[in-house]
Amino acid sequence: MRILTVGDVVGEPGRNAVQEVLPGVISEYGADLVVANGENIAHGLGITLNTAYDLFNSGVDVITSGNHIWAKREIVPHLDGQIPIIRPLNFPPGAPGRGYWITKNVLVVNLIGRVFVGDYDCPFRAMDSLLSTLTDLPKVIIVDFHAEATSEKIALGRYLDGRISALVGTHTHVGTVDAMILPNGTAYVTDIGMVGPEESVIGDDAGSVIHSFLTKMPHRISVGKGKSIFMAMLIEVDPCTGKASSIKRIQREHI
Repeated sequence: MRILTVGDVVGEPGRNAVQEVLPGVISEYGADLVVANGENIAHGLGITLNTAYDLFNSGVDVITSGNHIWAKREIVPHLDGQIPIIRPLNFPPGAPGRGYWITKNVLVVNLIGRVFVGDYDCPFRAMDSLLSTLTDLPKVIIVDFHAEATSEKIALGRYLDGRISALVGTHTHVGTVDAMILPNGTAYVTDIGMVGPEESVIGDDAGSVIHSFLTKMPHRISVGKGKSIFMAMLIEVDPCTGKASSIKRIQREHI
């Protein structure tokens, strides 16, 4: 089974890149399932229903998120419905939405880190609880860990090694070169990267971000412009065992 995980999609440039690049990538590699992080698809911050369907109509099966899931309040009523948008599993009890989705005999889970990100429930224990209580647990399990600290991502990957098929990191928007198969069969990468403007600061207009660092004055930061980069990971998994056999970076430029 081939699963494509797409990095943080940023604003309209990122959505346009997904619309134009993703269908070809799916066809080229024969992807059976596509997961994309969409917490920045609406003007660079949050998700709306229309922007979510830009991804779904391009071939995305499940949209994961992170700390910006609440940025566009209009999406909140839809999170408990039948639209495959998930928020981090380890948000406190009572938060709208769900932290996992099952489709095509694959369990897709979203977790958020606590180091440099926020005061959330423990992602390690949240995942332990899900794996021990979910009935009819699929063999293939994909985790999007939306976290800042490299150490936290690596630690969780090794903690879950052999119990999940893959852990892919999101949130930093910077792709890492450490894609590997861990000793017990879990595919891992610290960060997939992003789909968004290449000449930017993690998707945002470089001039605006530099001005912010220089002055420390609050002002609007807009999504960058120009050609976009498309970053994803292709993971091959044995559907009978849930073990990963390969993980490969896919990167394309979009004019």
